[in-house]
Amino acid sequence: MKLEKIIEITRIKQEVKEVEETYKSVLPERIQSSTDAINFAKALIGDEDREVFLVICLNIKNEISVVHRCHTGSLNASVVHPREVFKAAILNNAGSILVAHNHPSGDCQYSNEDVAVSKRLMDAGELIGIEVLDSLIVSQKDGVSLRELGVI
Repeated sequence: MKLEKIIEITRIKQEVKEVEETYKSVLPERIQSSTDAINFAKALIGDEDREVFLVICLNIKNEISVVHRCHTGSLNASVVHPREVFKAAILNNAGSILVAHNHPSGDCQYSNEDVAVSKRLMDAGELIGIEVLDSLIVSQKDGVSLRELGVI
């Protein structure tokens, strides 16, 4: 096989936009508990009418550096792949991440798929050195931490 052209990647561009003023009031200085993370995720995606999957990138002091809306799905499903989840974390030098998704139905009961995806992300994070601290499920009024529930 003959290589006709070798391409060197010298820059990967990402689009960055400022957090709207609406969300700045709920942005904690640092994530100190699952309650902090749940309240922040609820403010961002709790009232969405479709499932949205967020990646919350943290620096080594557990300060939120970037929030990535990784995927928007349907009414009751969202396809999540580790490649997409960790892309923002790697590009922004995250020390760790939190993942969160909403249940538009308002019921924050986790499914087997929620647990499986969370464990898969934790395994991938361990492999690349970016810890997944928690996986959250939120709705407009409620939220749960899969770590606190002991399922991950």
